[in-house]
Amino acid sequence: MAISPDFRTYQGARTADSAAVLDAGLRAYMLRVYNWMASGLALTGIVAYAIANTPLLDAFYPWRETATGLHRAPSLLAWVAIISPLAFVLVMQFGVNKLKTGTVQALYWAFCVAMGASLTSIFLQYTGVSIVRTFFISAATFGAMSIYGYTTKRDMTKMGSFLMMGLFGVIMASVVNMFVHSSGLQFAISIIGVLVFVGLTAYDTQRIKSDYLQYSYAEGSDIAARRSVYDALQLLLNFINLFMLLLQLTGNRSSNN
Repeated sequence: MAISPDFRTYQGARTADSAAVLDAGLRAYMLRVYNWMASGLALTGIVAYAIANTPLLDAFYPWRETATGLHRAPSLLAWVAIISPLAFVLVMQFGVNKLKTGTVQALYWAFCVAMGASLTSIFLQYTGVSIVRTFFISAATFGAMSIYGYTTKRDMTKMGSFLMMGLFGVIMASVVNMFVHSSGLQFAISIIGVLVFVGLTAYDTQRIKSDYLQYSYAEGSDIAARRSVYDALQLLLNFINLFMLLLQLTGNRSSNN
């Protein structure tokens, strides 16, 4: 049976309408992800700055006398703050499809507070000018790579596996360097780490986009709300790690600690 031109036009219009709806939904979802990420980054920065510039600093990094004089050293509270973000990440990663939306959101805010507390030491180690400069460099790099990941037609799935191997290598090398204290190894870790997190930013952005197109989370649904927070967490981790590694490479050391 022949198909009339009117029917083909109708089918084409329906396809175009569906594509437009899907595209609008994707843009709205990505905007939600970036809003969560930006809000979390702002909270992280506020907490770190507040602790570093109030008497709370003495609770995290009290003065201690050493052979070379008085220096600030991390307290037990500081070590808890340094380790706790990992716990929040693991809980959210394994519970994103099981936890309630409100719980996931609360864990995200708790992670940002803990991460902010763990980053307090950068205000002791580096000058304020170098911190601000590195932040804007990191933001520009992150933005460019996220846009690339969103717009590129290249499938980055295989690159993702390679980047994860690089990430594990950086983690293992960092653990080793905690004992050997090699400045050369630290420089190599920073260089490789920057490349890894630059790549992961593009990869994770493409993955978030692909996941949405594959599963088409319904706007306003619980799964969309939970996944947007989890996806924001992944991008936030990429940004913070990129920032920290660039700060190690380009930051000017402070003499006030």
